[in-house]
Amino acid sequence: MFDGFWENVLRYPRYLISLILGIFLNTFEPLFPLLKRPVTLIALLGFFIGGLAFITFTLRAMLGLSTI
Repeated sequence: MFDGFWENVLRYPRYLISLILGIFLNTFEPLFPLLKRPVTLIALLGFFIGGLAFITFTLRAMLGLSTI
C-alpha cells in the first residue's frame, strides 16, 4: 500500500523548485532583449534599485524601525 511513499514525498521539493524557476523564467524572459542596450539596462537597474529602496523605507516606517 505504501510502496514508494517516501520516494514520492521527496519528489515534491524538486517539483516546487522547477515550478518556481519556470515562473521566473517566463516572467523575466521578455526583459532579456532589453538588457542588450546600455540605456535600457541602466533604466531597468534604476527602477529595480528604486523599487527596493521604496519597499525598504516603507517597511521601516510601517514597523517603526530606526532610520539608517
